[in-house]
Formats: sequence, C-alpha cells, structure tokens
Amino acid sequence: MRAMGAIFFSAFYSWAFQVRGLMGPRGILPAQELLRAVAASHAGWRGIWEVPSLLWIGSGNAALTVLVGCGLAASLLLFLNVWPRAMLLVCEVMYMSLATAAGDFSSYQSDGMLLEAGLLSFLFAPAGFLPGLGENDPPDGVGRFLLVWEWFRIYFESGVAKLASGDPQWRRLTAMEHYYENGPLPTWIGYYAQQYLPRRFHEGTALATLIMENVFVWAAFLGRPLRLACFFVTAAFQVGILLTANYTFLNYMLLSLSVLLLDDQFFKSLGWRAAKTGESAAEPGWNARSGMVLKRFAQAWIFYATLVLFPLLAPRLPSWALVPAEALGPLRVANSYGLFAVMTTARYEIEFQGARDGKTWTPYPFRYKPQNVNTPPGLYAPYQPRFDWNLWFASLGSWRQYSWVLRVEKALLEQDEDVLYLFKANPFADGPPIAVRAVVWRYWFSSPAEKRKTGAWWNRKLLGLYAPILVREPDGKIYLAAPGGAGAR
Repeated sequence: MRAMGAIFFSAFYSWAFQVRGLMGPRGILPAQELLRAVAASHAGWRGIWEVPSLLWIGSGNAALTVLVGCGLAASLLLFLNVWPRAMLLVCEVMYMSLATAAGDFSSYQSDGMLLEAGLLSFLFAPAGFLPGLGENDPPDGVGRFLLVWEWFRIYFESGVAKLASGDPQWRRLTAMEHYYENGPLPTWIGYYAQQYLPRRFHEGTALATLIMENVFVWAAFLGRPLRLACFFVTAAFQVGILLTANYTFLNYMLLSLSVLLLDDQFFKSLGWRAAKTGESAAEPGWNARSGMVLKRFAQAWIFYATLVLFPLLAPRLPSWALVPAEALGPLRVANSYGLFAVMTTARYEIEFQGARDGKTWTPYPFRYKPQNVNTPPGLYAPYQPRFDWNLWFASLGSWRQYSWVLRVEKALLEQDEDVLYLFKANPFADGPPIAVRAVVWRYWFSSPAEKRKTGAWWNRKLLGLYAPILVREPDGKIYLAAPGGAGAR
C-alpha cells in the first residue's frame, strides 16, 4: 500500500506541471472539447459513463488544479498508511478523472495498469484509519491473488504479443540491439549498454525476455522456492530496465506488485517481525456481510473481464461473453497488455521551430526528449513528461494521425503560456514569431569513437517537414503556408 501511495504521488506530481498545457482550456487538447463532443453523441448518463470524470462538473484550470492537489494529498496520506481504503478511493477517482479526459495524452498502457492496480488495492487494503500492519484486518487472499494476477498478465500477455506479432526482430533475437536508442526517452546508461556490450549479450537478453515473459512468470503460482526465485529474477529484470530506459512509473509498479510474491517467512529470515493477528469472537454484522458480498462481486467481475480480454481468447468468444468486460472499458480497470510487441527500427524526433522572417528558424528547446546532440540522455522515471512522450509516438506516424501537432504550432504563434511551459524555454520571449513549423529528424547514438572526439551522444539527420507551416498575419490571423508535411518515413 505504501508503494502504491508513492507511485500515485509520482503520477499526480507529473500531472501538476503539465495538466494546464495538455488539457486546460488553452491547452493542446482541452478536456472541455472532449466532454462537449461526448455529450453531443451520448445523451445523459451514457456520456458520463463513457468518460467517467469529475471534470463534467467543471473543466477549467481551477478544477484541474483541485484534482491534482487532492490526488497528491491522498497519495501522500496513503504512503503514510493513513486511512488507506479512503485514500486509495480518492486517488483512483482523481486519476481516472484526469486520464479519461486527457485524450491522446493518457492513452498509455501504464495509465490502465495504475487504474487497475488502484482499484484492486482498494479491495485489498486493510480497514481502519490507522491500520498499522493490518493486524485487525488480515490481507485478503482473493485480493492478493488479483494483484498478482495483474502482475502476471502484464508479463505474460506482453510475451505472447511478442510471439504473435510476427516481428522478425524477436524471431531473430535482434530486438535488443537498438532498443536502448529507439525507446521514447533513452538514458545515458542505455547508451553504454548498447554501444559497449557485445552482440551476444543483446541476443541473450532478447531470448531471456521471451523465456521469462512466456514461461518463467508462471512460477508465481507454483511452490515457494520457485515463487521466491520468480521475485528475484523479475525484480533484477525491472531494475535493469529502470536504469536503461524511462518508462514512467510502469517498472516501479511491477516491482511493487512483485512484493506480493514474498511472504512472512521470508521477512522473518531478515529479522523483521510479523504482525500478530487475532480472530474476532464477534459474528460479523449485516453491513460487514453485505460489504463482503459486494467486494467478491467486484473482484469476480474484474477477474472475468481480464480473463476474456486475453488477446488470443477474445476474438474466439461470442460477443455476449465480452459484454461484462466491455462494460468496464471506460473505467480502464480491466485491461489487456502487450508491451513491445513490435520493436521500432529507427528513432525519429519532431522539433518545433519558429521564425520572424520566414527564413531563419530557431528551435524550441524540449525539457526531456533528445534534441541537442551534445546533451546526454537523462534519468527521469517515474516522472512522465507526457508531451515529450507523445511526440515520440507522433514521429512514427503522420501529422494527420496526430493533428494536435498543428495545435501546438498554433499555440506557439499565439504565445500560449500554458503550452510554452511544456518546453524548456521560449526563444521568442521578446515577441512571437510570424511562422512556426514542425520538422522531423532521424537520430541514432554516436559511436564511442565519435563521442570521444566530438562529445556528441547523438548523430542526427534532418528529413524535412513533418507538418504544414503555420503563419501569423499582422492582424493575428493564422493560415497554412504549406499544403502538407512529409511524414516521419
């Protein structure tokens, strides 16, 4: 529970610095636009169910700030083990309110993982305001199983997805050779892992990944020695990922869930004491019994939904069998997973540039993603820079698929402070540019020899326009100066 509090805190903390620029009234994808569109197509309560969010009450910057602030406070109290059930419920509602209304900026599997783990933790957490180690409300076996079940599915479904995708990189065991430079936000440790470790190591880690995700994680449900071995192997695996890539809070959550593979006997061997539990002599009242019935119903529903949503099973089931799972869809608490099913073969980076004369283009510097070739990749996780992250996804497609890129261009022409805050600095602080464009670069790690000679961590090559150029006339009107941009490929 304390780990869940820390993870929720990191998630809300990252929202605090981005929420206005991403989904505020003057942001890139205003939440109020999404809510209006949903209200127009789904009348009444149907629309609220499709987007379960407190932002229906109000979606201005003040409302967004309240959601983030409440989430931060509740997650901190959860970390301190104060009224864990109530705090988990607040975290879940606040995070769901943000994630379901943020559109493209919350379409990540990690958001679904956190919402699912948050609800399952609420059904698992001890009762009481200051429950301590839960002596008066021992851990629920069903609740523990469902959390381990989520942990297992994240691994196993991702392993199956790799095999089912037909990606030749996994078949040939070359998936890890350029993995470290092609992910959303590389790290400087990843640079050394790719450039200095031999090819046999990369082939070995690709094979080990397939074996662990498809076979070894089943040990979580076997005897104690195998279960403990499963914890240590997967924990080491996650630590390696944490050091070589920035995948927000995803790896921290998998580490936290894996703690449930341990037991009191293991901690006793470390000299820790176990909580002393005692059975209550009193017969549980009607409220307690009815609460347990509702709890078991919710747990059974979630388990069924996650079972039938398994990617290889769902297409073979009749439509009526999927109805209970589809009903939970908007809540994002019953998910299917498939991490890195297909590996990207190259790295593309979108860069926004402005000009006062239409000829001399000055880039807008990013806070986190690669740009200056001499700047080493950083370690940011569990912080999630959703703007930088989404630009990586956009670079793999065309601007027509990610039309919000044009919204960013327009916001830069208008000197929108909320959107400008998503960048490291404003190169046009003394006056707006008359034109803004988005170009795309191809990036790849420099060789060790190149790095020693020039100090550059990256090489890059300009590929051309990514999206149309926007121009601002003296009267403030904005128009397209170019009919279309070249896609990343």
